[in-house]
Amino acid sequence: MYQVRVGVDEVRSQGNAVDLLMCFNQEAFDLHHHELAPDGHIVCDAESVKVTPEFESRSSEVALGGLAQEAGGSRRGKNMVAVGLVCGLLGIDTHKIEQMILKRYAHKGDVGEANIRSLLAGAEHARSVLPAGAHHLAPPKPEETDRVLLSGNQAICLGALHAGLTYYAGYPITPASDILEWLAGRLPRFGGAAIQTEDEIAALASVLGASFAGKKAMTATSGPGLSLMAELVGLAGMAEIPAVIVDAQRSGPSTGMPTKTEQSDLNHALYGGHGEAPRVVMAPTSVEDCFAVIVEAFGAAERFQAPVIMLSDQSLSHRLETVRRPDLSALEVTERLQPNGELNGGYNRYEILPGGVSPMAIPGGRGAYVSTGIEHDEAGNPHYEPELHEAMMDKRFRKFEPLASESRITFTGPGTADVGILGWGSTEGAAIEAAELCLDRGVKVSTCYPRVLGPLPVERLRSWAAGMGRIVVPELNVTGQFARLLRADTGLEVESVTKATGLPFTAQQIADYITDRVRPLDDSGVWESGITGEARVG
Repeated sequence: MYQVRVGVDEVRSQGNAVDLLMCFNQEAFDLHHHELAPDGHIVCDAESVKVTPEFESRSSEVALGGLAQEAGGSRRGKNMVAVGLVCGLLGIDTHKIEQMILKRYAHKGDVGEANIRSLLAGAEHARSVLPAGAHHLAPPKPEETDRVLLSGNQAICLGALHAGLTYYAGYPITPASDILEWLAGRLPRFGGAAIQTEDEIAALASVLGASFAGKKAMTATSGPGLSLMAELVGLAGMAEIPAVIVDAQRSGPSTGMPTKTEQSDLNHALYGGHGEAPRVVMAPTSVEDCFAVIVEAFGAAERFQAPVIMLSDQSLSHRLETVRRPDLSALEVTERLQPNGELNGGYNRYEILPGGVSPMAIPGGRGAYVSTGIEHDEAGNPHYEPELHEAMMDKRFRKFEPLASESRITFTGPGTADVGILGWGSTEGAAIEAAELCLDRGVKVSTCYPRVLGPLPVERLRSWAAGMGRIVVPELNVTGQFARLLRADTGLEVESVTKATGLPFTAQQIADYITDRVRPLDDSGVWESGITGEARVG
């Protein structure tokens, strides 16, 4: 199935209900009829779909194959009839679609013209036979900025190129596979290399080798692959080697549901591995944000000489959005600190400096050293002294301290509100729309979405939370992982709202949770929480 939401204003989520449901077969009706809006309409193939009696007054049966045969000479054009029906019902001009069809079938004789005839037949049938729709699209607004159509994975690839990516290694795994496919065809044009390795362990190992040699390097995987990479994440943290790891999260443990979305890898990204391995964990909130956050991830990896795990998810990976063309001048590209001047025959790769970051030499240049996963002194020599281990562990974690004050957080709404939504990742769009719904119901709601989850910007989150009457944390997992992190690190009392169906939150679900659990104390307009604790959304 495909779901499309379109409007003249920014579209932040997939919406709450379906205005027009096009059913090619019975399964489409059986699975999705309950999502129809109260004033929505169903168009179905008369030859293969039977709607239930309660939907008969809100449905139209169309012989898709018959119309295609009559108009285009082949029943295979039924999909174009369906596109035409949608255009006719929503008032969409078919001219650009006709151009796309001609371009697509330019090498197949009159096939393009046959498809166009089927398209136009569907549009005319909708206008002349089907009931007038209540969902005609508003006239488009003039574009003030240049926009591009991207998926989240494509935005990640483009952002990585801007950040200076020159080496990519990966193993195919849904929903991250198209990052490998996209870069394999394009990275060589930028002087880089992309390879498919035998597994995820080899992918990250080769990324660490390339980074040790001075290249900006990245891999992408999903939850099962991140599990395999855990030991190498520890090596990158101990040896202080920059690396970017994209985890496009999928549903469930083990193989789970590869094509469904979830936010259940947070704990693993933060803590997976033995011995308290240092790393940075980030999460984008939208397709547009995927571009910015991957640039920030490379910046953090190079600046702090550490592995950075970026938590995307299936919803972000495969969602297509029209987004503003990124302003490259606003996205700073960071290079790692390297030795300068004469080393006089000695080089302390792991020199303990106030900021925790020591210059990293590139093989073949100034400064030879051994990069090792065993505990070491400042020169890289193995050492087990208690005082040294304590100093080195402090060095490896202390260097992340600037992220607490510098990492990006987006806020919407007033600084003082009845309810604050504090979340992470792809739930932001639905949360912002939920805040708008709540305002219509008389409840003021603000949102807060940090991009860096590890280390968490504790004091800044506490400062924002001080102005909120309640704090609600929506996330796509069972155990409320981010809510638990917030309680542990910030001491905030938060309400965990979880959903683990493989589907994203809708704005309606978040708004209903908020407004069903608040009531006015008196005429002053002060609100209180009806319940606290945890709730599940189906």
